[in-house]
Amino acid sequence: MNDFSEFGKAEHYGWSEANTAKAYATGFASAAEHCVPTMVAASGAGKGMRALDVCCGHGIVAEGLLNAGATATGLDFSEAMIELARQRVPAAEFLHGDATSLPFEDASFDLVTMAFGILHIPDSEAAISEARRVLKPGGKFVYSVWQGPEDSPAFRIVFGSIQEHGDPGIVMPPAPPIHAYADPDHAFPILQSRGFAKPQLDVAPCVWRIDEPGRPYDYFYEGTVRGALLLRSQPEKHAEAIRNAISHKVRSEFGADGPWVVPIPAAVVSAEAV
Repeated sequence: MNDFSEFGKAEHYGWSEANTAKAYATGFASAAEHCVPTMVAASGAGKGMRALDVCCGHGIVAEGLLNAGATATGLDFSEAMIELARQRVPAAEFLHGDATSLPFEDASFDLVTMAFGILHIPDSEAAISEARRVLKPGGKFVYSVWQGPEDSPAFRIVFGSIQEHGDPGIVMPPAPPIHAYADPDHAFPILQSRGFAKPQLDVAPCVWRIDEPGRPYDYFYEGTVRGALLLRSQPEKHAEAIRNAISHKVRSEFGADGPWVVPIPAAVVSAEAV
């Protein structure tokens, strides 16, 4: 098994920073919010159902589940995110905890969601197993993950610019692939091996609406951990070249004058507990 321990430490430290959590919630997550209706619909959330939102972040999915009539509990390893979630969704319960060791009894929930959390967990398969454990038979597990550069203009523009202009000497800690769980060939067999059936993938057409063409750089730099670690490690001349390249590509692809709409689609995967 790959050693992703240093990646895990960086994730815990980074998402514990209040400024990072706030920057994500007010910037990057403007696209993630577009995914919520697709996730809630896929979960089948309704009146009287008990829902668990793992890696709940600042509470946008928990809010959607409540609006659908379910009772919602959110869990995250970041106290900074939990504080934002409690402010946003006071009607939900939010707990500090580990997605790979959930503090709940077996078969406690009718549905479990995980919005963009799976790419932050060193042992994603353990988290999937825990989701299955706390689900009632027939309950739905729904997660979202960003699609890769081949399908996502935002990721292609940002990481293409980093590849072209970044310092090649920067070495990142080993980490799970960002987009692996957007690939059914990777995700579906894992879900089936962990006690799920009928996996299905839908695409949520998330976008960033931006008024400055270099804003995708800022979103990654200020409101992520993995991307921020890569960008903040760049020497100044490389960082400037990356941001300038992103600005140029946004203008070239989406118009010389703003505001701009930059697609950053997400895969929404659902499966049923057996």
